[in-house]
Amino acid sequence: MNGVPATELRELRIGCARAFGPNGEPSAIDKQAVATPLWLGPSGLAGDEQGDPRHHGGPEKALHHYPAEHYAAWLLELPQPAPSCQQPGAFGENVSTLGLTEASVCVGDVFRIGGATVQVSQARQPCWKLNLRFGQIDMAARVQRSGRTGWYYRVLKSGTVAPGDIFTLIERRCPDWPLARVLHFFYVEPLEHAALEAIAELSELSPSWRKLAAHRLASNQVESWLGRLTTPTTRM
Repeated sequence: MNGVPATELRELRIGCARAFGPNGEPSAIDKQAVATPLWLGPSGLAGDEQGDPRHHGGPEKALHHYPAEHYAAWLLELPQPAPSCQQPGAFGENVSTLGLTEASVCVGDVFRIGGATVQVSQARQPCWKLNLRFGQIDMAARVQRSGRTGWYYRVLKSGTVAPGDIFTLIERRCPDWPLARVLHFFYVEPLEHAALEAIAELSELSPSWRKLAAHRLASNQVESWLGRLTTPTTRM
């Protein structure tokens, strides 16, 4: 459909929350591959946890997708990535594929995977936990600048998914808004008013991103990214 090929779900990953940050901030970024089918519901995959439910997980971020092809670019760009960060799983993704990227996937795209139906809700906003994960003080900022962020799904129909299932695009509701375009106007031209007006009206986009676009329009200012991108200092 619309030139988007059916794509195999190469890896399915879940993780448990544990102390991770400099002050014991929890994270479940270390997700492990599973070989068995899992139930996918409105809150995500069975057995998957989030360390910070305020910013991760929930209906608009039920499933995190990161393209496997991005790893080749990171291997070229990063000084000395840790072995664990040279392959799928490093970004805390739930699903890994080859063939779908931010350039080819649009806001609101509806996919069938196994017995479930999911819809693209928003791109990922990288946070400081990637700095620690990759051992790079500016990794979150690098990801934001690159546009290789990955994205999230909301679940329209619960069902069982498994490695080897096929991602099949069954509906494209916002063909003019590939995720790469949204990311461009969020981070490269963040005060382009015509684009922000359109983004704020994208009904298929997550409410938090629409609200952010509307706030920029009203204030004519870009929100600070420092708290999200900068690793916290150790509290004494």
